[in-house]
Amino acid sequence: MSAYGNIPKNITSLHALDSIGETIVIADNQYTVMWMNSHAKKLLSSVAPLFGLKDSQDMIGMSMNHFHQRPDYQHKIMEQLKGPHRSRITIRDQFVADIVITPIMPTKDSIEGYVVMLMDVTTKAEEEKEKEKLIQALSTPILKVWKNAIAIPLIGEFDMERFDLLITNVLERCVKDGIDYVLLSLHDVYVGEDGVTHYFQKLIDCISLIGSKCIIVGIPASLAASMTSLERDVLIFSTTYDGLQFIIEHE
Repeated sequence: MSAYGNIPKNITSLHALDSIGETIVIADNQYTVMWMNSHAKKLLSSVAPLFGLKDSQDMIGMSMNHFHQRPDYQHKIMEQLKGPHRSRITIRDQFVADIVITPIMPTKDSIEGYVVMLMDVTTKAEEEKEKEKLIQALSTPILKVWKNAIAIPLIGEFDMERFDLLITNVLERCVKDGIDYVLLSLHDVYVGEDGVTHYFQKLIDCISLIGSKCIIVGIPASLAASMTSLERDVLIFSTTYDGLQFIIEHE
């Protein structure tokens, strides 16, 4: 008896793969699609017409090169695999999926084929909708800290989409409540894209255009070097307390 127990004789490896509720495709070491489970046949029948095929059955016997925009790059990755490789792919700009490619290796030095698993397959439109929900969930709180002032603590990673949402919300709040001062706290912010720090200036300019004034507090050392291009008339304080004290003294 094996140390892991015995698999019943009436259960084959392919039967087991066919029972998994994920899209599973097996290709040989020449990247030819050899087999797919029932879940893959059903799901990929929606994808097949995007490549000029009638249904998923037509994919059997075809090279995976047919489905990649950059097959040479894909070959380079697959030939070097020693274990599972995960990535996210977009299919014909209509479907998005997380894909896991696992080499079939009888020995540590040879690859006989590949198991390709597509997970969380969704349409591009649904993906964008979920992304928008995430951005909304990460929306930045706007706090009323004085009768004519609001404070905005920027928390977590910011990219251009979060900045665009922030600018819209801040301007609407300033106009609605007659806000004169906006305290922008950068203590806990992380800017995840190169060059995106110019969005701070865009936010400041937009606030200025509606007659309000932006005060920046708590610039972290990680952002200090990239903030030197801000206009010199921007008020900057080391702490939120100092910024709020300035507002109270100048109301």
